[in-house]
This record gives sequence, C-alpha cells and structure tokens, in this order.
Amino acid sequence: MERNNLNGKVVLIAGGAKNLGGLLSRDFAAKGAKVVIHYNSDSTKADAENTLADIVNSGGEAFTFQADLTKVGNIKQLFEEAKSKFGGVDIAINTVGMVLKKPFLDTTEEEYDTMFDINSKVAYFFIQEAGKSLNDNGKICTIVTSLLAAYTGLYSTYAGAKAPVEHFTRMASKEFGDRGISVTGVAPGPMDTPFFYGQEEPEAVAYHKSASALGGLTDIKDIAPLVEFLVTDGWWITGQTIFANGGYTTR
Repeated sequence: MERNNLNGKVVLIAGGAKNLGGLLSRDFAAKGAKVVIHYNSDSTKADAENTLADIVNSGGEAFTFQADLTKVGNIKQLFEEAKSKFGGVDIAINTVGMVLKKPFLDTTEEEYDTMFDINSKVAYFFIQEAGKSLNDNGKICTIVTSLLAAYTGLYSTYAGAKAPVEHFTRMASKEFGDRGISVTGVAPGPMDTPFFYGQEEPEAVAYHKSASALGGLTDIKDIAPLVEFLVTDGWWITGQTIFANGGYTTR
C-alpha cells in the first residue's frame, strides 16, 4: 500500500471529537481511513457522537472511546480497543492539551501537576504506546504550541509542559525509525477555537490576532492539512516540530 493512500488505514486520534481533532477525524474518514475518536469527558460526549455520526452518515467507519489518558492504563486500552475493532493502528495523532494562563508566582502545585499530567505525561505515554502498537511504517504526530518559541510570561505551565514533547518526538523518532515509523510535532499559533478563548481577556485576544505576520488567529483548516501531510506524503520528515502559525513566532 502506498504511504499516501489512506484507504483502509486505521487512524487513532486522541482528542478527536471537536475542534482540530474533530476536523482531522472527519478529514481522514473522508479519505477512506477508519477512525478511532477518543474523547475525555462527559462534556465532550455530544461532540464525539456528532463527529461519529457525520463519518458514518458519509459511509465511513469509526468508533468512539472515552477515557482519561492521564491514567496510563487507559492509553494502552485505547490502542488495544483500536486493534480489536480494526485489526491494527497505522497513524496515531495526539491533540490532547490544556492551557492555563496564570502568573508564575500564583501557580499552585496542584495546577502544575494537572498541567504536566495532561500536556506532558499523556504525550509521553501516548507516543510510547504508539511505538509498541503501530503497524510497521506507522506515523505519530503530537500537537504542541507555538509558545515554545515565544518570549512571554503567564504561560509557564502550558508552554513548560509542552516543551518536553519536542524531546520525546526526537528521541522516539530515533528509536522507532528502524520500523519505518516517523514521529513529528506540530506547533500551531493561537487557534480560533473555544480552547483559546477560555483563558484570554478581550485585550489579549486582540493582541494575539495582531501578532502574526499574516494576520489573525490560526485556523484549524490551515493546520489539519499539515498534520495530514506529515502522516502521509511527508513521512520522510521525522523528529521535527513544525511551527505553523502565520508568523506568530519563529526560531
């Protein structure tokens, strides 16, 4: 099977119910992939069911799986369920994340632990389980953040917890390469989704919109094709974190 041919491939998407994850779920299904739609909480169940319905109604194959991935056993169970239902996993994408905007001096130990569990621990063990479970020549991609190249305050736990994922990506790509598995990260700018607006005051929103060279917030429709490229035709790119933000940050 050609690397860029998604027909019949199995794509597992952590956080695949809504926003960027939901768009990726629909896009991959439209290209013939079988999709595993993970979601975390009951509050996202309706989004997951809507995404599933859109795929099934369009003739695609998919199923939903609810789990808190900060419990490592649930990550293993997610991949096992995918293999049980679809026979294997070819592409694993992790869009899971949580943002906290708060002064360094006000951050609590509980907030630190929560942020690193969701943004760093989940990413590490998702990549680990993907490395164990993926079919040969599989692909792994993690969504991080363009704040990794920003000089700013207030996002210490968010950017700090995403930063290790660059190292996870590099090292996993080195270790998994002999099986033809590429491992990448994508670092969007602030995306025009509810994930972004919950933490920002109107003045900050205005600043973020003006900060990119190309103007405006990042549109998920500009990120999904990049992720799709990296796990198909762009498979030769590995160990890299790609910044895609319209010139919001660079390095």
